[in-house]
Amino acid sequence: MGKLLVNVFLVTLLVCLGHNVEGLGVNWGDISSHKLPPKDVVKMLQENGIKKVKLFNNDETILSALAGTGIEVMIGISNQLLKDLVNPDVAKKWVKENVTRYEPKSPKGVNITLVGVGNEPFLRDYKDTLTNVTGPALENIQNALNDAGLGDTTKATVPLNADVYLSPSYNPVPSGGFFRADIVDPLNYILKVLNKNKAPFMVNIYPFLSLFYGNGAFPFDYAFFDGVSNPLKDKDGVEYTNCFDANLDTCAAALAGAGYGNMTIMVGEMGWPTDGNNYANVTLAEKFYKGFVSYLAKGKGSPRRPGNVEAYIFALFDEDRKSTLPGNFETHWGLYYDDGTPKFPLDLHGNKKNLVPVPNVGKLSKKWCVIKPDVKNFTDVMTYACDRADCTPLTNGSSCQNLNDAAKASYAVNAYFQNSQQKDDSCNFEGKATVTTKDPSQGTCNFTIGFKSHTSISPSPSPLPSSDHSDAKAPSPSSSTSPSTPTFLAMGISFLVSLFFM
Repeated sequence: MGKLLVNVFLVTLLVCLGHNVEGLGVNWGDISSHKLPPKDVVKMLQENGIKKVKLFNNDETILSALAGTGIEVMIGISNQLLKDLVNPDVAKKWVKENVTRYEPKSPKGVNITLVGVGNEPFLRDYKDTLTNVTGPALENIQNALNDAGLGDTTKATVPLNADVYLSPSYNPVPSGGFFRADIVDPLNYILKVLNKNKAPFMVNIYPFLSLFYGNGAFPFDYAFFDGVSNPLKDKDGVEYTNCFDANLDTCAAALAGAGYGNMTIMVGEMGWPTDGNNYANVTLAEKFYKGFVSYLAKGKGSPRRPGNVEAYIFALFDEDRKSTLPGNFETHWGLYYDDGTPKFPLDLHGNKKNLVPVPNVGKLSKKWCVIKPDVKNFTDVMTYACDRADCTPLTNGSSCQNLNDAAKASYAVNAYFQNSQQKDDSCNFEGKATVTTKDPSQGTCNFTIGFKSHTSISPSPSPLPSSDHSDAKAPSPSSSTSPSTPTFLAMGISFLVSLFFM
């Protein structure tokens, strides 16, 4: 009778726990003109039950805010440092300054469990500049962690783009996966280091980018997790109903072919943007994330890799200073808007509790900057504003594409006005703009209100500078680089398209 009661209790407990997704983390980027206080962001993470965070820059204030929380933290090393880290002494110094000092084994310290050595260093765009230094840098960082007595709990890995593996044209199925011929030797170096230290293989997988770069050739439904009527059939009757499983299993096959069939695979980036392209919108992002969370919660895994999948959502927040070179969607990857507001309801734990916002965020006054009715020439105004604020929602396929020219100009000057913390002189534009308390939002186009921040953008909008831009309505790329800037021929797109059509 006692055993029966225990069993009933366990079943009830499992039902109550719902679909808690333990292996799900988030990428917390900081390429933004306005940043939220890290302590408040950490409170939001805890309230949402998010227990894993991946950082690109080792910001001291962020790491300090994470101290004592128990949240698993992955920190990053920029590609620019890889050449220096070929020197073991430099690697030891880096570990001392960026890992050891935060006491990762102490309950009061920062629970640093992973170190990302570079980011997608084998992209073809890098033209082999990082090919031969990444492996030695990885080895030296892991050795430094081991020497510091941290190697059993803190592992070093290399976040890689999904273009490092593919299937042959004569056998375009996941089981035929292999690593690119041009990086076999340096990748084998990395695999040996990972295997020796029981570290995971990390790859970034983006179904959205498969759809985007497929230019209409990639089947829409395969980007999601709702099932398809025409599954991709591999050998032995294995069927694939989404490109995530197909991509993951191609990676697994490549690892097996290299002699590392049991190596853990971790997905470093996985996400869906909400603006800047026809496929980038809140509706499809919500569809994708709800499907992905449900997929993870089932714990089924992929055909070649059954079981739980560990993955980091990209990204936590929108980042308005990212480069738009890969696409105008680059500034819109966040689950949250930059003010800490969730973009859509998402239940991570099966308890009917959706994402909560970042606390203590002070919104600015309900006022907007708009173009005056009598202004007919908007070129200089838009060029100036869009050089200093994010105007990607105005581009083709985006949320504000249907505005008329005057409304687009108003969107641009308002974006600048809010970025400038609504300062008195930031809605002037030589008398062409004015402040209003009437919300100018139209349809899907939201004229946002800023939030209180200590990192506002200057200078003043007057006088207007000259411009060499030929298209004032197009956003200009930020001077900042994206933490994940894929090559236009990367992401294994040609491979994925061939999987479904060859």
